[in-house]
Amino acid sequence: AKERAKILAEAAALKQLASDYMHPEVGVKTTDPTLFGRNYFNRYSAPETDEDEFADERAEILAEAAALKKSAVAYMHPEVGVCSEDATLFGRNYFERASAPDVESMEEAEEKAKILAEAAALKKSAAAYMHPEVGVKTTDPALFGRNYF
Repeated sequence: AKERAKILAEAAALKQLASDYMHPEVGVKTTDPTLFGRNYFNRYSAPETDEDEFADERAEILAEAAALKKSAVAYMHPEVGVCSEDATLFGRNYFERASAPDVESMEEAEEKAKILAEAAALKKSAAAYMHPEVGVKTTDPALFGRNYF
């Protein structure tokens, strides 16, 4: 019982250390008045760490990074659409308008259905090949097999 209590206490201490390590924003809480610390980076008498030219360059880099992020999000999510406040900008969608002609003929639709059916069969075969533990299911009592291994 003592050994188990000791192990549980060590596990709780390790959990607390991991939580402190992963969340430094929480800070350290203590009730001992003799414990103290000093932050040498945020004190009033600390020297300035950034010069003006470095601060300007950092601001430019951050602005470029924000613009790149905005472009990447627009590229990866075309369903969001384009937002603009300029009244002179406009566009027309020629593919989803009401008067747009049907672009898929009956033959193309049948060919598309056939291709999709073949793709589904290939997907089923690939899944059966990659997962042999699933086994084969059949409803025909005349089908049987023997496992020699």
